[in-house]
Amino acid sequence: MLHWSINQIKLDLKYTWKISRNATTFKINSIITCSDEKHQGQGEIAPNIRYNETPELILNSFEQFVNTGANQIKNASELSLILNQINAPNAMRFGIEQAYIHYLCAQNNQTIYEFLKIEKPLKTNTCYTLPIMDPAEIVSFFNENNLNRFAYLKIKISVDGALDEIKTLANIYQKPILIDANEAWKDPDALINFMDNLKDLNIAMIEQPMHSSMVNEYKYLKPRAALPLMADESFCAQVDFAELKLQFDAVNLKLMKAGGYLNGLRLIHEAKKNGMKTMVGCMVETTLGMSGAYAFTGLCNYADLDGYMIIAEEPFGLLKEENGEVYLVN
Repeated sequence: MLHWSINQIKLDLKYTWKISRNATTFKINSIITCSDEKHQGQGEIAPNIRYNETPELILNSFEQFVNTGANQIKNASELSLILNQINAPNAMRFGIEQAYIHYLCAQNNQTIYEFLKIEKPLKTNTCYTLPIMDPAEIVSFFNENNLNRFAYLKIKISVDGALDEIKTLANIYQKPILIDANEAWKDPDALINFMDNLKDLNIAMIEQPMHSSMVNEYKYLKPRAALPLMADESFCAQVDFAELKLQFDAVNLKLMKAGGYLNGLRLIHEAKKNGMKTMVGCMVETTLGMSGAYAFTGLCNYADLDGYMIIAEEPFGLLKEENGEVYLVN
């Protein structure tokens, strides 16, 4: 019989994490443990308020999960059936599936790479993300955090002040920059004009500039955009790729949105089949959750695995970063 437990942890951040939707100085994530008398596995839940995921919802959903036969699960298919039955939030689906698959790996003396039938990645370049800040603060933030060591950077923006932020960063950093708007724009023509002003800068991509509901606006935007477009909030657990590739050139896979390793693997393969570039990304999460994302780095064109780096006291120490590259400690 399986034993399941949940432990919520408060993660204080090194600085205010500000995006176009909100700002915070801490996160409350949950650690899931799945065990029997001999083996155990752990997973992480990093809820996102964008998808109406709150710490309270996670606790309530976990109680439902435990009360719906979770201790009798025999395989991943039975796990998926229960998670579907209770309509589990995607972040919780990932944390529970991660814990269960890690338990199976411990039971069978397997690595996660053997279980998923993928190659273990080597050290990989990750980008580092600057939160929204006053352009006057960017130079000192860049220098204090030694950001020139990263092969590419991402910068969060809102509509107001975006051009000044990006140009300030581009003046001190000559490597590729990714822009993340977190659905800030409402007018595609204004967005086209904004991107036209960036043509002379080393901008690799712009991520989710408008709301995911603006499907027709994205179809209008894509052939007119001066920059490649990457889907984030538009790329969740269930995706119509025939529609998505009319809106975006690339996708950002976050396992907390995909709902687990297995669906994440399916999504990455489908994105590639449809000719889309791929990034593996993250929420603000510890290296426990991030170790799951790291497993996908060998399958993707880009990695954005800096979420644990902004936690003041990261508790697991499963990943390290040197010279802009991340790697597993063991």
